[in-house]
Amino acid sequence: MKEQDFTWSEEKEPHFQRRKVIMEEHPEVKKLFGNDPSLIFKTLFVSALQLAIPIFFLPENPWLFALLVILVGTTLTHIIVLAVHEITHDLAFKKKVLNNWLAILVNLPLVVPFAMAFKAYHAKHHWHQGKEGVDTDLAVRWEAKVFRGPIGKFIWLIIQIPVYAVRPLFVHPLVPDKWQIINAITQASAMVGFYYLAGWPGLLYLGLSTALATGLHPISGHFVAEHFIYKEGQETYSYYGWWNKLIWNVGYHNEHHDFPTIPGSKLPKLKKIASEHYDNLYAHKSYSKVIWQFLFDNKISLFSRVKRNK
Repeated sequence: MKEQDFTWSEEKEPHFQRRKVIMEEHPEVKKLFGNDPSLIFKTLFVSALQLAIPIFFLPENPWLFALLVILVGTTLTHIIVLAVHEITHDLAFKKKVLNNWLAILVNLPLVVPFAMAFKAYHAKHHWHQGKEGVDTDLAVRWEAKVFRGPIGKFIWLIIQIPVYAVRPLFVHPLVPDKWQIINAITQASAMVGFYYLAGWPGLLYLGLSTALATGLHPISGHFVAEHFIYKEGQETYSYYGWWNKLIWNVGYHNEHHDFPTIPGSKLPKLKKIASEHYDNLYAHKSYSKVIWQFLFDNKISLFSRVKRNK
């Protein structure tokens, strides 16, 4: 039996060429470039809400506590993680330094310093999509071999956050820069201060919200919806369901990869302008369905990704 492998491509990632064609056919898309100042207030509000819940509204009943974490905490965690994604594309302020500070502040409820390391690695994911040893969004071979079948894939879904955090250290380690150090110091200091406001129960709420945000949570579908192969010949996939209203339109993923300098709030306009380039692509309508297919379709595994050596 032939050993399972990734789908290897000799071609350049698809977004460079489509971006070039769209720019030639629809130069008006340039008007969509730039920052979205509303992100400043929206993202800070969500972050502040997640921090306020354990300070002011944390129930003592363990069952209500668990319910609050599962229904509210994990959902807000997803929204915050994807807010950080939007901000690290420098889409809130015009100045990069202000975007960095905003991302660090919005990061606070996630307990661990995530924003600045994510910014460094995510840029490589965009400009070197699928490149072996550079794009750390891809599973490594042993990872794909270990987490097989419905049970293995389910375990992988649950532990995605620590795996995503540790994988770059082995695949493409980078020396922490100034902003990553600032992120770490700010996060540690904030958690000490938060402990005095909310105690161990408050830290437990934040920690569990972050740890349990993956798995079967519907928004977790975006992890496997964006680049896992659900249709042969297509590398990136968009999602056009209602969750987009809460997650900064991150579901418009083909559009986002084509034009990462366009804020999520304007990606639906991009799709409308260049509809002939997007309407014919396979797109997801349900994140829950995506998770179900990922778990139980034998044709979909951690090997279901496009890789390239150049």
